[in-house]
Amino acid sequence: MFSHVTIGSNDVGRAKAFYDALLQPLGLVRHMDYPHAVGYGPAGGRPQLWVLSPLDKRAASVGNGITIGLEAPDRGAVDAAYKAALAAGGTDEGAPGLRAHYHPNYYGGYLRDLDGNKICVVCHHKP
Repeated sequence: MFSHVTIGSNDVGRAKAFYDALLQPLGLVRHMDYPHAVGYGPAGGRPQLWVLSPLDKRAASVGNGITIGLEAPDRGAVDAAYKAALAAGGTDEGAPGLRAHYHPNYYGGYLRDLDGNKICVVCHHKP
């Protein structure tokens, strides 16, 4: 359904290290790398997630009510990505765990990146 998602950053250089750490356990790699933008996607695929300086040259800001959901292949990858993101400077918004109020197999962790963007890493599969 989606072609791509973009996330604004006020320091793309710092964001690259954060997203490299967060996305590695999910099997997503850096495909494109520019001074003011970086694109990630599955190995052998095209970029699906872009982190960039806003094109209008204004400061990046957080969208109220927006969460970027990243799918993990299993619950261990959720835990690993969440832990890597916190070690890379992210902040906790809800530790990984089962959230059965969404559905019986929803296992997710919530965090914020270095610019305050909210991210969910989630696995929808049975353990």
